[in-house]
Amino acid sequence: MSFCSHCGQPTTAKIPLGDGRIREVCEACRTVHYVNPKVICGALAIWEHKVLLCRRAIEPRYGLWTLPAGYMELFETMQEGAARETREEAEAEIEIEQLYCMYNIPRIGQIYTLFKAQVIDGQFGAGEETLESRLFAEDEIPWDDLAFPSVKCTLEHYFHDRKNNDFPLHIDTLGTRLDHTG
Repeated sequence: MSFCSHCGQPTTAKIPLGDGRIREVCEACRTVHYVNPKVICGALAIWEHKVLLCRRAIEPRYGLWTLPAGYMELFETMQEGAARETREEAEAEIEIEQLYCMYNIPRIGQIYTLFKAQVIDGQFGAGEETLESRLFAEDEIPWDDLAFPSVKCTLEHYFHDRKNNDFPLHIDTLGTRLDHTG
């Protein structure tokens, strides 16, 4: 950031009084510009023990498989965001059961939340950001064509937890290098 989004004057990188991090600060209006992580909401949507995956029609990771997820919008809850993203990407309505996985991805400034959910009536399709969507049994998962490490981790947790019919909350930190982790 070079200019203040509030008044348009140049900003200076410095540590504001009472802070411990370098921030962009406007000397004219004294606005401190904070850059905070983005929250991604999504769903591990299940229908008859199969997982709903979407093949991406957008970058990054065009053509690879993912869980329906995306950025949380203002004025919505994480659950509402997960349901909206599932509707937009997979044309599926879901019933959210629980928060299932939460990933810290500090290298790219993201917090990834995935809810375990059931697909209502088994209906799904492909939204504008999706080439196709499909239900996969465990032995059908395209492991080598998954878009993000978070998708792989979530699927591994699910298939492991399903064996015991116990689905605890999983919290992990992902991304040890600057890439399209998520």
